[in-house]
Amino acid sequence: MDRQKSMEKGLLRKSLSIRERKFPNDDLFLETGLSRKSPRDITKRSPRDIIRKSPRDIIKKAQNDDGECRVTAIVFLSTFVAVFGSFCTGCGAGFSSGAQSGITKDLSLSVAEYSMFASVLTLGGLIGAVFSGKVADVLGRKRTMLFCEAFCLTGWLAVALAEDALWLDCGRLLLGIGVGLFSYVIPVYIAEIAPKHVRGSFVFANQLLQNCGIALFFIIGNFIPWRWLAIVGFVPCVLHVFCLFFIPESPRWLAKKGRDKECRSALQRLRGPDVDISREANTIRDTIELSELDGETRMAELFQRRYAYPLLIGVGLMFLQQLSGSSGVTYYASSLFQKGGFPSAIGTSVIATIMVPKAMLGTIIVDKLGRRTLLMSSCAAMCLSALLLSVSYGFESFGILPDLTPILTCIGVLGHIVSFAMGMGGLPWIIMAEIFPMNVKVSAGTLVTVTNWLFGWVIV
Repeated sequence: MDRQKSMEKGLLRKSLSIRERKFPNDDLFLETGLSRKSPRDITKRSPRDIIRKSPRDIIKKAQNDDGECRVTAIVFLSTFVAVFGSFCTGCGAGFSSGAQSGITKDLSLSVAEYSMFASVLTLGGLIGAVFSGKVADVLGRKRTMLFCEAFCLTGWLAVALAEDALWLDCGRLLLGIGVGLFSYVIPVYIAEIAPKHVRGSFVFANQLLQNCGIALFFIIGNFIPWRWLAIVGFVPCVLHVFCLFFIPESPRWLAKKGRDKECRSALQRLRGPDVDISREANTIRDTIELSELDGETRMAELFQRRYAYPLLIGVGLMFLQQLSGSSGVTYYASSLFQKGGFPSAIGTSVIATIMVPKAMLGTIIVDKLGRRTLLMSSCAAMCLSALLLSVSYGFESFGILPDLTPILTCIGVLGHIVSFAMGMGGLPWIIMAEIFPMNVKVSAGTLVTVTNWLFGWVIV
């Protein structure tokens, strides 16, 4: 009798271990797009099933294990190297404001020609965004970033050596393609390597480094010629290529490609040599296996009812981000200051001084306040700033309060850019990387990124 009881207990423990490894936490259903069991199914459990751990306990244990996962030096290094690509993006976005007077004078460009040059970056970003998901899925996250820099390096050289508008536009287009690819692969890479409890802050660092690039070009653009400014933009791209060789590939991408040994090696390197990664590695592998049950979802299959809510959130946030006018304000900051009668050199320098600390504050509080609270606060501040800017231009048109108009212009432009950097700039990319199931991440991420660049091009 005792022997029979011990055998039953052994079989029960074995079945439990298999069950827990195959469904380590409820996040698997979210990440793979599969539905959870209904309450009716749960009530049909056998007495032996009731003895097992409840899904709530399993979820809680998985979350605790992940929450206690330390952030290693290699995670910090990998995140910094990845978001350094966003610094290159910021340099490209800030270039058009500082170089506007020099380029129009040296190459005799009209306002329409220069507007075309500035907006070509977003058109290139749209082209890059169309292929971003597929390229990142085929080449991997790390090699995709190297691929991006090939476009960026070529683009900066073409701009620096340009003798007419055609060369300028070609260089800016190539730069935009690289930036468009970056905008998808960087948040996805960081979300796949960072522990959950710091994921929001680490992905938000993407926006922080982009603001650093914009701030740098806003400042030095007042002092150096536009060709040398293009060379300055070339240098970070070279450094980024060099640094990419020292970071690991995304473990999730390696697992998706069936390279389990390399996946465990990369995960061990990220989590530390003395950390047991078996649970996380099993979770990643099971997530990939479950996502392959339905196969990779194509773009046309995205528009199903079960994906409607995350798709509405992702596309809607990118739509609102660009229709807020953020890209136009950033690209033409100098012109906006001049139109309101405020010295552009002083205005752009003030923006550069405040933009980075505000983005750093957003990086710190994003995981404490939550995505929704910070997003709504950022949108409210941008709304008030845009309203103030329109009032200042209304005063300038009718000749009312001429002494107050420059001050209102400065506050409006400054408030709009800073409040954008606080939340609306980075949060949509964080949310995009978090809300989509694994089996639709490529197609959905591509659609969301294309939406962002499409409306950005229209605005700019």
